[in-house]
Amino acid sequence: MLKQFLPNEHVKSILDISPEQLNAKGIKGIITDLDNTLVEWDRPFATPQLIKWFEEIRSHNILVTIVSNNNEERVKAFSDPLKIPFIFRARKPLALAFHKAVSQMGISKDEAVVIGDQLLTDVLGGNRGGFHTILVVPVAQTDGFFTKFNRFAERRILNWFRKKGMLQWED
Repeated sequence: MLKQFLPNEHVKSILDISPEQLNAKGIKGIITDLDNTLVEWDRPFATPQLIKWFEEIRSHNILVTIVSNNNEERVKAFSDPLKIPFIFRARKPLALAFHKAVSQMGISKDEAVVIGDQLLTDVLGGNRGGFHTILVVPVAQTDGFFTKFNRFAERRILNWFRKKGMLQWED
């Protein structure tokens, strides 16, 4: 049962994911969470480093869709300046929004990765939907109100994975 929470890969930052690595795996699309995956949950806009990363991703013909449980106002304000399509109030860990994202990108789920900072929403939802999942270390050490509850359970699961040698993880 806990294996549904195990990501296929894990990295420190989304900036550590290179388009060359994705192209080598046949990846044509990224489905990414927003808050604490791309930027801190309370940062309204992309950082210069993130903007550069998106440009590099695009230059390798990889599509990006932001899939967030947050409200439309938050996700739109972040996504629109970057001209990145988005799905808000995604209801992760339900996989429906992930399937909608690949449909909108015109690719199959085998050509997409799901990237996020939470086991209980991003990784679980991506795994349940049959996607390749990549867990990133949260950008900020603080979280929004509801995420704090998830982090408690997440720490227990991560510790179990560590003890079993299934995951090396940095808090």
